[in-house]
Amino acid sequence: MSRRELSLDLHPIYNRSDRIDAALREAFEEAEARKIKRLEIICGKGSGALKKRVLRFLDRKDVRSKYHRIEKDSDNWGRLFVHFRWKRGQ
Repeated sequence: MSRRELSLDLHPIYNRSDRIDAALREAFEEAEARKIKRLEIICGKGSGALKKRVLRFLDRKDVRSKYHRIEKDSDNWGRLFVHFRWKRGQ
């Protein structure tokens, strides 16, 4: 993983709903502070409930405005990529 990428593995906290949103917010804050181009979110395959929760978080209006696009990994459906596009001076 390059220094322009960041990874968040949600496996350790999959059953702690209070920590999931906090971890996602922290990852977004770090991505913004470091001007990360891509955030990898590992939700795991499981039942798909964690991935749905992550997608709901990413679909919130306040969150949607912070990233450029979401990519669902075609080889591993338990993983998402959030792409950022930073403007100069931002």
